[in-house]
Amino acid sequence: MADSALETVSPPFMTFRFEVVLDLNEPVSGVPSPVCSAAFAECDGLELSMDPKSLREGGNNTQQVHLRGPVRMGQLTLRRGMTSNHGLWLWMQAAVLPGTDRMASGQITLRGTDGEPALTFKLIECMPIKMRGPSLNAKDGQVAIEEMQLVYRGLELTSPGSGGLGLSAGIGLQAGVGFSAGASFGASASASFQASAGLSVSGGPGLQASASASASAGFGIG
Repeated sequence: MADSALETVSPPFMTFRFEVVLDLNEPVSGVPSPVCSAAFAECDGLELSMDPKSLREGGNNTQQVHLRGPVRMGQLTLRRGMTSNHGLWLWMQAAVLPGTDRMASGQITLRGTDGEPALTFKLIECMPIKMRGPSLNAKDGQVAIEEMQLVYRGLELTSPGSGGLGLSAGIGLQAGVGFSAGASFGASASASFQASAGLSVSGGPGLQASASASASAGFGIG
């Protein structure tokens, strides 16, 4: 029997419920934005990798030093049933023309079994590089599938409801000292000193701080 302590607490997500949204960074004549907002049949290529630089130390034949190298992004492949929405084709046709920014921002949302968003992959500066139409065959009654391949500059993974961290703290300090003396010769002396200081810090999306200090002293002879 497997050790329950070694089992993952959170169940794995299923891969059959996801949504793809592509928004143009700048408006392009004749191309709708979002370019698409649909449930694709297949999405492949969410990949982030790094090419390490391996070095050998002189005289050390049993170990190898690895240094950080350049980061490479994957190549995204989207497949869906071809419909009357030709946004992907229009985007590809506009992207091959020089002189205009045809980049788009992508968002791929993976949904849980209850239909609620579970994870979101954000694609930065997507550019289409290949578009392929369906394979036509009169003998088969298959769904017409179109395929698009695109590259992206960056990849980020976020969770629903994720946000910044908040911090709050408070510190207070107050002190007082008093002294008095009297004599029967008709003279009296008194002295008093009070000091107080306060410091408060609060944080969340922003950071605020305030500080105050006061001091008073008195001395009399009579």
